[in-house]
Amino acid sequence: MTLKETQTEILNAIKQHQTIIIHRHQRPDPDAIGSQMGLAEILKASFPSKKIYSVGKQYPGFDWLGKTDTIDDDAYKDALVLVLDTANQPRIDDDRYSKGNQLIKIDHHPNDDQFGDPMWVSPEASSTSELVFDLYTAMKPELTCTAEAARLLYAGIVGDTGRFMYPSTSTHTMKVAGELMQFDFSASDVNQKEDEISIPLARLSAYVYENLTILPSGAAYIKLSDEVLEPFKLGDESTSSVVPLPGRIKEVKSWAIFVESKDHTFRIRLRSKGPAINELAKRHGGGGHALASGAVAHDDDEIKQVIKELDALLSKQGE
Repeated sequence: MTLKETQTEILNAIKQHQTIIIHRHQRPDPDAIGSQMGLAEILKASFPSKKIYSVGKQYPGFDWLGKTDTIDDDAYKDALVLVLDTANQPRIDDDRYSKGNQLIKIDHHPNDDQFGDPMWVSPEASSTSELVFDLYTAMKPELTCTAEAARLLYAGIVGDTGRFMYPSTSTHTMKVAGELMQFDFSASDVNQKEDEISIPLARLSAYVYENLTILPSGAAYIKLSDEVLEPFKLGDESTSSVVPLPGRIKEVKSWAIFVESKDHTFRIRLRSKGPAINELAKRHGGGGHALASGAVAHDDDEIKQVIKELDALLSKQGE
């Protein structure tokens, strides 16, 4: 099936359903929320008589990107469910995603978990927000993009490209961003909002820089246990804003940040400037992009193993 045929099939499914429910991944980032809320705005403007819902846990820090809907299980009867920006089913926020009449996946992560019919997965895209705008562009004039939808999609692209610094930023990404900026919203306000952090996160950032371990290979790591995080009083704030920090250090080539979860396992955030780290992530129950992946360490021994593997990967590249 060609890209145009896939996009047309998605639009036809949208037309055929009166209720549309949009999901995204757990612990969302600006792209997960921006693509979800942006698509919802496009569909509301294009089909005013349809019921369009965005579901998932609401995080106060992302209120500026909109708020999710609370719906009953009955809403899923005969509904079209779209899952955005989510590589695998265990990461989908709200496990009712399978209760609808039809399920569609739109994503830019490697398609290791194939679910949905149709699936539109484009790993070369900078973000799912970019794909949502591509869908709008391909299906005009049947789809309408509003200024609010443009703001949300722009926020998603800015977030997933690291302010257009990551290698996933293509000429097409910049073209999409430029087209979005023609709508009536302040791109500078979005940029500022995504760049700002709270005082607790500022203090955590200082801690990361002060305590980051950098190995001779260029591998770097830090462990953020509950004991370490408790004095910072982060509340519901995510530690995601500190993930890019090691990459600003010249000597760091790849890095792992280990963050303790409620079940006392550690969520691993892996990033790299060069060597692919997604295969390493897969060996530890995760996956993702070549240069940005996630995994899980169940105990200190597995944390040490991940560090050893990351160090070996970089040492081998340097030979």
